[in-house]
Amino acid sequence: MFRLSFHIDKQLIALKIKLLSILLLFSSLCFAQNNTEVSLFLKSDSTLYLNEITSEDGDLFRELAHHGPAIENKWLALRIYFDHKCAIDIYSKTKEGLELKEAKWYPTPKQQKEGWGADYYKVGKTVGLGGVRLWDGKEVINLNPVTKRTARVVKEANQSYLEMLNEGVPYKGKQVDILVRITVFSSHREAKVEAFALSDEPVQFVTGINYHKGTKIFEKENYIATWGIHPEDVATEDVALGGAIVFDPDKFEKTIDDGSQKLLISKPTKYIKTWITSANSREDKINNAKSFMKTINSKR
Repeated sequence: MFRLSFHIDKQLIALKIKLLSILLLFSSLCFAQNNTEVSLFLKSDSTLYLNEITSEDGDLFRELAHHGPAIENKWLALRIYFDHKCAIDIYSKTKEGLELKEAKWYPTPKQQKEGWGADYYKVGKTVGLGGVRLWDGKEVINLNPVTKRTARVVKEANQSYLEMLNEGVPYKGKQVDILVRITVFSSHREAKVEAFALSDEPVQFVTGINYHKGTKIFEKENYIATWGIHPEDVATEDVALGGAIVFDPDKFEKTIDDGSQKLLISKPTKYIKTWITSANSREDKINNAKSFMKTINSKR
């Protein structure tokens, strides 16, 4: 009886060790394949990376490197401006790989000529690509002023995300808290943008995509895409690039074109979700409007 019990115990121990080894291997593979990264630090100290930062006046645009929290996967990087705009901007890559930790959003002219990415996207005063604002029934409302604005970045097993919590935003005679979250994944180019109204009553969100003179615009029921050259101010050369926002048309009530951006006005809600993506003409495969739109249409 003792021998049988001892034999069974040895089998259980061996099985547990085997299962533990499999779990450890799976865990290490997940982290080894994590092609995402986060970046949040002050210009005054590029060696100290932060997980979270808060401002009561809601403006750390000049104090933060790349003007706000940033994240990336191997195809692109995104940042959200830490100021009244809360716009989303794109860092375009020419080859697959993680660049934020070394390039810090602004690679040198030499690096760009050697194949690094660059900030080809021009946001200006717009929402950029997928940025979030509010609609009060008559006009677009920035997520500003605030009683407090907080940025946070998180890196997980096979994805990374950033959050911007905007507290005390004036809206229809009340104050609302709006959380914007952007998530990038190791497995696909598209990034997910979510907006949450942390309030008793629903709100109407505004999102969309901007464009410039000469930009090609492609619209279908569930997406708006663009392709063209943005006015250059920081990169070493003009490069054509595409942007696209994909959405559920049932969640939005109308589209507005103000001459610089296509804006989507949501139905009253406490949550919206869109997907954004981008490509540029320096890439190997998706490097023109036709190939970019083929990619967009193949995923819908």
